[in-house]
Amino acid sequence: MTDTEEDLLQLSGLQHFAFCRRQWALIHVEHQWQENLRTVEGALFHQRAHDEAQRERRGDTLILRGLPVISHRLGITGQCDVVEFHGAPDGVPLRGEDGLWLPYPIEYKRGAPKAHDADRLQLCAQAMCLEEMLCCVIPEGALYYGDPRRRTPVLFTGGLRQAVSAALEEMHQLYRRGHTPKVRPAKSCSACSLKELCLPILRRRSTVADYLARAMEDTP
Repeated sequence: MTDTEEDLLQLSGLQHFAFCRRQWALIHVEHQWQENLRTVEGALFHQRAHDEAQRERRGDTLILRGLPVISHRLGITGQCDVVEFHGAPDGVPLRGEDGLWLPYPIEYKRGAPKAHDADRLQLCAQAMCLEEMLCCVIPEGALYYGDPRRRTPVLFTGGLRQAVSAALEEMHQLYRRGHTPKVRPAKSCSACSLKELCLPILRRRSTVADYLARAMEDTP
């Protein structure tokens, strides 16, 4: 999909895009940002996961944190919070390590599991990057949520992979055009850190044309 580093989008933006296209564009196209309690808590929650100095070995499991990944096919680059490499006879070789290894990406999220697919899409995109880099197949990963403090396994199905590819294709099109989608007010807007920049409340207000149309209907 891309030939130069400048064309690569941030992998983390996929989660923003799946949650709200306008939020993604405000951050990644217009380069606007605003903190709130949720974003600060999320950053603190990720600090340990992104500590690249931490490299653990637990038996036949190697744990790497803040691992950089890239996919020129998908046109994205970013970091994995945690990738566990499990020793396996059908795995791939790793530099500086004996044996063969299968990667298992783990994404850390504050709060509880969500009903929408935004987190699963982000994790699947990480796996697709790792597959391209290591020439392997990764069937599964996990989301670790701070509220229940346990992993939620995620299967990287064909449907989930197709959804990742479709979302990224749309993201690239919008980015090339420099286009920010119109606001679509939803319940989730109240918790968004960008609500003061996005101003979804203005969308709910009636236009003059709407007012005149209703007045005409009420006229006997």
